[in-house]
Amino acid sequence: MADPTAAPSPDRVRWQAFGVCVGVAALTILDLSKVNVGLPSIEKSLGAGPTELQLIVAGYALAFGLALVPSGRLGDIHSRRTLFIVGLSAFTAASLLCALAPNITVLVVARILQGIAAGIQMPQVLGLIQQLFQGAARGRAFGVFGATVGVATAFGPTLGGLLIAVGGPTDGWRLLFWMNIPLGLIAIFFAMRLLPKRQAHDRGRTELDLIGILLLGITTFSLMLPFVLTTGGPDDDPNRWWWLVGFALGAAAFVWWERDYKRRGKSPVIHFSLFALSSYRNGILVATAYFAAIPAVFLLTTLYLQQGLGLAPVFAGMVSIPFALASAVTAWIGGRLVERYGRALVVLGLVLVIVGFLLVLAAAVLSPRELTPWLMAAAMTVAGAGGGFVISPNQTLTLAEIPVTEGGVAGSMAQVGQRVGTAIGVAAASSTFFATLYRESAASDQLAVYHDGVRNGFTVAIGLMAVALVLGLVDLGQRRRRQKTGRPEPTA
Repeated sequence: MADPTAAPSPDRVRWQAFGVCVGVAALTILDLSKVNVGLPSIEKSLGAGPTELQLIVAGYALAFGLALVPSGRLGDIHSRRTLFIVGLSAFTAASLLCALAPNITVLVVARILQGIAAGIQMPQVLGLIQQLFQGAARGRAFGVFGATVGVATAFGPTLGGLLIAVGGPTDGWRLLFWMNIPLGLIAIFFAMRLLPKRQAHDRGRTELDLIGILLLGITTFSLMLPFVLTTGGPDDDPNRWWWLVGFALGAAAFVWWERDYKRRGKSPVIHFSLFALSSYRNGILVATAYFAAIPAVFLLTTLYLQQGLGLAPVFAGMVSIPFALASAVTAWIGGRLVERYGRALVVLGLVLVIVGFLLVLAAAVLSPRELTPWLMAAAMTVAGAGGGFVISPNQTLTLAEIPVTEGGVAGSMAQVGQRVGTAIGVAAASSTFFATLYRESAASDQLAVYHDGVRNGFTVAIGLMAVALVLGLVDLGQRRRRQKTGRPEPTA
C-alpha cells in the first residue's frame, strides 16, 4: 500500500507543472476565438465601428506577437517561472479592465494590454515543456498541449455564445472577460506552488539585446499593422500599406544588427543558426500558414451563421464543437505517433483539414437553410480530425532539435509566426467577406449575398491552408532525401 505521506514522484510533479502550463495556454488561446462571437454584442453595447471591432480581435494578436520574443529571451536567460507568473498576473488584470470598460476606446486599449500579457506568458509555456520533458515523453506532452490548443480554439465560440446567452445581448460580452479573473487567480496559486524554480542556463548568453528587440518589434509591428487595419469596408485607408516598407527596412536593419552583434561576441535576440535546422524552419512556416487559415475560418463561420442565417451566438458557436472534439482526439493520438511517422502525419492532417473546409463551404452555400448548421458541424468533424494531426506533431517536430537553453526564444519565434499568420489570415479572409457584402449590398436576395461573401472568404482561407500543405510536402521530401543519403541535419 502506498504511503500517503511520501513525497510525490518526479514524474508526477512534472505532469502537475505541465497541467498548469496547459491550462494557462488554453486560457490565452480562448481569448483569440471566444471574443469573435461577442463582436455583434460589443458593437451594439459600445457603438463600435468596423475598425474598432477589427482591433479587438487582431489588435490582441498584434500585441501578442510583439511581446513573444523578448519575453521568451528573458525567460531563457533569467526565469521562465517568474515571467510566467508576471504574464499571468498582467493577463488577469487586463481582463478585469476589459470587463469594466465603459467605452470602446478603453476596451481596445485593454485588449492590447491583454495581448501583451499573453505574449509574456506563452513563451514560458513552451520553454517549460521543453525543460520538463525529453524524448518520447515530450511528444506525448506536446500531444496533450496540441489537443488543448485545438479544443480551446474551436470551443471558444461556443463558450462565448453561452456566456452571452447568460449575460444578455447587450452586456453579455463582459462575461467573456470576467471568466478569466477567477481562473487566472487559481492558475497563479498553482503556478507558484508547482512550476520548477530552477532551470538550465547557457552561461555565455546572459545579456539582453535591447536594440535587437526594438528592431524586431518595429519589424513585426510594421508587418502586422496594415492587416490589422484592414476591414474590407469603404473607409479602409490605402496608405496603410506603406507600413510594409517599414517592415522591409526594419527586417534588413534587424538582420544586419543581429549578425554584427554576434560578431562582437555577444548573444543576439535570435540565433539565426536555429533556422539552419530545416525541421525548425519548415515547422514555423507550416504553423504560420495553418494559423492564418484556422482562426479566419472560425470567424467567417460565426459571422455567416449569426448575420447571414440569424442564429443566436450560442448556436453559431456550437457548430465548431465537432472540430474541437475531433482535434482533441487526433492531437492526443498524433503525439504518440509522431516519432514513428514524422512529417507524413502532418501532411495527412493538412489534407483532411482542406477536405473538411471544402465540405464546410459546400454545406454553407448549397444546403437547405434549415440543415446548414448541422451539415457544417458534420464537416467540421473532418477538418478537426485533420487539425489534431497538424498542431501537436508539428510542434514536436519543430522543436525536436532545439537545445533546451533556447527553448523559450525558439518557441516564441514559432508563436510570432502563428500570431502574424493569424493577423494576416483574419484580415485577408474577413475583409474579402465584408468587401463582398458592401459590393452587393443593393441586391434583393441578402442570403445569396452572404453565400457569395462566405465563399470568397473561404477561398482565401483554403488557399492559405493549401500553402501549408505545400510547405509540409517540401519538408517531407527534404527529410526523405536526407534519410536516403545519410546526410545529417545541420546543428543549431
